Amino acid sequence: MAGSTTTTLDDLLPAITAEAMFVASQRSIMQGLVKNYNVPMASGNTITVPIYPQQTAADHTEGAVVTDTPISTSGATLTVATSAIRTLVSDLAMDTAASNVTADLGRLFGEAIARKVDTDLCVLLGNFTNVTGDGTAAITAANVANAAAQLRGRQVPVERTAIVISPYIAYDLKSDITNAWQNPLGDYANDAMREGYLGLLFGIPVYENANIVGGVDASEFKGAIFHGDALGLAMVGDLKLEIQRDASRIGTDIVCSMQYGVGEIYDDYGQTLFFDSSIVA
Repeated sequence: MAGSTTTTLDDLLPAITAEAMFVASQRSIMQGLVKNYNVPMASGNTITVPIYPQQTAADHTEGAVVTDTPISTSGATLTVATSAIRTLVSDLAMDTAASNVTADLGRLFGEAIARKVDTDLCVLLGNFTNVTGDGTAAITAANVANAAAQLRGRQVPVERTAIVISPYIAYDLKSDITNAWQNPLGDYANDAMREGYLGLLFGIPVYENANIVGGVDASEFKGAIFHGDALGLAMVGDLKLEIQRDASRIGTDIVCSMQYGVGEIYDDYGQTLFFDSSIVA
């Protein structure tokens, strides 16, 4: 006979629940790359950012009156709205769970809100008036150099400028700079081969963002090269996680929310990169 086993003594063995696994998701990249505005409480749900146009000085004739230069500002308005996610956790689920359900769901919901903010900002990358590419071809390093030149030709500062593209577009860029993975030239291409690392390209940091969604054609993606002042994120407070007992349903409501708005601040500070991915059907 087998004697006493885990089968016969199953009622004595505790159920062990491993540490929870969270399905990985793209964290917020864009928030740190754009201009952030904190909207004070009780001040309305919009914020207007005044924009001063660039001015040109002129030579002055000694003794003459300096010509008066009228200054006229324009403005970009960001409208704040609410994004939220909620669930009701029953007392039975809460009391019998081996893990801290509230903490787990708080993290899960927080990541969902962060992803929503990032996705909303990524949509703006395709809205710049100036565009490099037409969505029919794969991106090349020459395309990026051209877009960077266009931006600098408009006197956009190099500092706080970034490139954000879809991983599907980044694949083709890596392929181009490594000669289709066959003959890398220089340390930069070697890094792309060894580590898949793009880092700085023409002095501009490159970020791959999976929150960029495809267009009408699933293989088309719009990223951008832009200065941090091109786009804005307005926030009233910060992300909120609230827990409220619902006795009538014998459970607890868990709600995560954030009040924010995104928008384009200065169009000339951005250049959309519109290309087709060779690895998406």
